[in-house]
Amino acid sequence: MNFSLASMINSVSAPVLELQNLHVSAEGSPILRGVNLVVGEGEVHALMGPNGAGKSTLANVVMGHPGYVVTEGTILYRGQDVASWSPDERARQGIFLAFQYPESISGVSVIQFLRQAIAARKGLDELSVLEVRLDLAEWMDRLGMDAAFAERHLNEGFSGGERKRNEVLQMALLEPALALLDETDSGLDIDALRVVANGVRTVRAELPAMGVLVVTHYVKLLEEIAPDQVHVLIDGRVVTSGGPEIAERIEREGYDALRPALA
Repeated sequence: MNFSLASMINSVSAPVLELQNLHVSAEGSPILRGVNLVVGEGEVHALMGPNGAGKSTLANVVMGHPGYVVTEGTILYRGQDVASWSPDERARQGIFLAFQYPESISGVSVIQFLRQAIAARKGLDELSVLEVRLDLAEWMDRLGMDAAFAERHLNEGFSGGERKRNEVLQMALLEPALALLDETDSGLDIDALRVVANGVRTVRAELPAMGVLVVTHYVKLLEEIAPDQVHVLIDGRVVTSGGPEIAERIEREGYDALRPALA
């Protein structure tokens, strides 16, 4: 991809992610209805909302999922309009999505998968297995993961917690500028959630400029990963944004208390 000098300079000063009046549909049905959202470098934003609000849709649209159609509005990544970028191009440029339900791939080990992913991210045709092993071993140690994990087939037979920790491991090694965490807490008990959250904090400490958008239903994850801003999405619209006090209000009153804001 060719960038002009002006666009490169702009990308340095621009927010990591900016959504402008984003409207999205799937199979002809509208899901997102005019979302505006800005995530700056080093910021953690939480996107909360009830089931069916469009939270996971938003994360998948930013990643370029072909099942969704942007009918209006713009997605800017570091000042660049990504409308024409394929999902793999977005990944190579530094957008990372941790899936709510990571898929298993039989016959492909964790290290094989990461070797190919890191090579693509760095724009290399080939990457030394030894180099990947060294980086992988260091990060697995920092994340408290068993060394044998690297040789297992990707997500095959993994527990929910192992799948989510594997996503955090991928995030650490791929060094994204923008990380979208789609319901990382889904299906985890409190102990597993804390382990995963600690992993996210460890990666953030290493990559302080990384912008993070955390998609979640629940306040528990936000107690472990303190967000700079919380946004509430209901019926495809951001109805309110603010600090952690919004999450605390949701914990007390639920999402229905925020629905009148749509009127």
